[in-house]
Amino acid sequence: MSLSRREMLRSAAGAGLALGLSGFPRGWPARAADAKKKRLLVYTRSQTFEHDAVRLGKGGQPSLVDRTWTELAARHGFDVECTKDGRIFLPETLAKFDAVFFYTTGDLTNPQKAGWHRENIDESPAMPPEGKKALLAAVAAGKGFLGVHSASDTFHSSHRSDEAFVAQEPSKLDPYIAMLGGEFIKHDEQQEAWMRVVDNRFPGAKDLKDFRIKEEWYSLKNFQLDLHVILVQDTEGMRGPSYQRPNFPATWARMHGKGRVFYTSLGHREDVWTNPIYQNLLLGALSWATGQVEADITPNLQTAAPQAMVLPKAPPPRDPGKAKAKAKSKDQ
Repeated sequence: MSLSRREMLRSAAGAGLALGLSGFPRGWPARAADAKKKRLLVYTRSQTFEHDAVRLGKGGQPSLVDRTWTELAARHGFDVECTKDGRIFLPETLAKFDAVFFYTTGDLTNPQKAGWHRENIDESPAMPPEGKKALLAAVAAGKGFLGVHSASDTFHSSHRSDEAFVAQEPSKLDPYIAMLGGEFIKHDEQQEAWMRVVDNRFPGAKDLKDFRIKEEWYSLKNFQLDLHVILVQDTEGMRGPSYQRPNFPATWARMHGKGRVFYTSLGHREDVWTNPIYQNLLLGALSWATGQVEADITPNLQTAAPQAMVLPKAPPPRDPGKAKAKAKSKDQ
């Protein structure tokens, strides 16, 4: 059974995620008056499909994601800079931030606008060719990284459609995917599904219990073996060929060199972004990624999702004749 908003709030409070007297959720450290504020870079360029959550409003009004992070920063005492401009990815610019957040799609160094529909095209400047290396080097040197939802649909290891449902050899993974810890395959229709909580001690997930929520669920592959899984996608009863597979990680943490990396596949729907469970998970992850709190991130992939490497079957190839006939019938 899905949670109503009132039940979500009650669940979050009971799980220790509600704000305390200090104004911080448990797991989010209170900042000393003379301590320097942590700085988060929120980057949301979409080189392919642009999600509604990151689309700017009329006249360049902030997106839902930008507004949410700005509000969280104001309430919890950190600074945030939101941008779609990839030219910010230079070593000297990245040095100003303690962590980087991605809600992105595609090859961010590609200036081509590859939106699927006219209204889903993001015309923001691309990341410079050296920007990707600068990001990966910054994370390896100790900068925190948070990715949500389509961050795993970014810098794919292979752009060949016949390899979408095939796992790549570790040596053939894109360096960004290797850093993130997993890669997007496909999604099917939005539906309610269970998130099974593996670690309810991770910051922001304190005492969190299994929950069911409606979302656009991502089927993922190419998991790094050192993942510390926090939430698992329970695929039992899910509709769609992309989910006909054993349970697999949906939220995790890992180390990339000295950098702390967090990813969750959640984040497509507006009501997910306003859900206190989701917001507090992000806050806890940020507190951990910026080194303000510690967490046990011992690799647990083999026990949390032992069959995670079993992928769904690729759908049969499309019949060009049928597709053409279908398109023609729509025009008539």
